[in-house]
Amino acid sequence: MRVGLYPGTFDPITLGHIDIIRRGASLVDRLVIGVAINRDKGPLFSLEERVAMIESECRQLSEQTGTEIVAHPFENLLINCAHDVGAQIIIRGLRAVADFEYEFQMVGMNRVLDDSVETVFLMADARHQAIASKLVKEIARLDGDVSSFVTPAVKRALDGRFR
Repeated sequence: MRVGLYPGTFDPITLGHIDIIRRGASLVDRLVIGVAINRDKGPLFSLEERVAMIESECRQLSEQTGTEIVAHPFENLLINCAHDVGAQIIIRGLRAVADFEYEFQMVGMNRVLDDSVETVFLMADARHQAIASKLVKEIARLDGDVSSFVTPAVKRALDGRFR
């Protein structure tokens, strides 16, 4: 069984994330969405809320693709999380050159820690290249329309948080 790990904070999950999840699901039999517990970032949504959003948004995707998609919180090294979930592949989405520079460093470090785990990069769809959770939160906070960046359910969660 091919297991992939797609890590991130998903605060909140965006249409860009969902696109990478959909495409990543075609590469593996089981896709684990690694929900990072990053206390330094001070997420808008709690870990439980982020996991629930991911599970809700991915339920239909899992049925459509035939790939098991599960959320898995983690607070350890990414490579250790990959071991914990039995992943042979780490899936990362790239939006721009700046993403690549950071990801290139991460791959190098992960390869030193365990060269048996491959990293696969998926380019963001052109429609989603500008989407970043940080910017989505800022737009929502300032009462802007985020409906082009997130699903209706996530938009409601953002509206509920800021209104």
